[in-house]
Amino acid sequence: MGRPPTTIRVAGAVTAIEGAIAVIVAVVLAIREAAGHEEAAISGYGTAAWFGIIGGGVLVGGVALLSGRRWGRAIAVVAQILLLPVAYALLTDSHQPWFGIPLAIAAVAVLVLIFSPASTRWLIGEYGPDDSAARR
Repeated sequence: MGRPPTTIRVAGAVTAIEGAIAVIVAVVLAIREAAGHEEAAISGYGTAAWFGIIGGGVLVGGVALLSGRRWGRAIAVVAQILLLPVAYALLTDSHQPWFGIPLAIAAVAVLVLIFSPASTRWLIGEYGPDDSAARR
């Protein structure tokens, strides 16, 4: 299969970081709930489970890309597409640009990297270590 191009490895790293952040949020939410913090509108454990499951899947997809497994691309693409409206909501309704702007930049960057020519050649199996066009 060969080593994936740098574009795929960077996209995988960013995706894995996004997934790891979600898993960390899950742990924090579970700890807060266990410590007695209660929310009227949501379940702390339920939200923690959601973040853990989804974040864990995104983390696995990012690690898959880092290790050259093509199936991780689908997870990374879906995650980025779903994160774009979240970034928009953070920028508009939530008025939290310090979270929304980096999230939007990360999501767009991963999508650009995943659909770059070198990444597409790798996906269809035409990219190899001696592919000089992919190194440019």
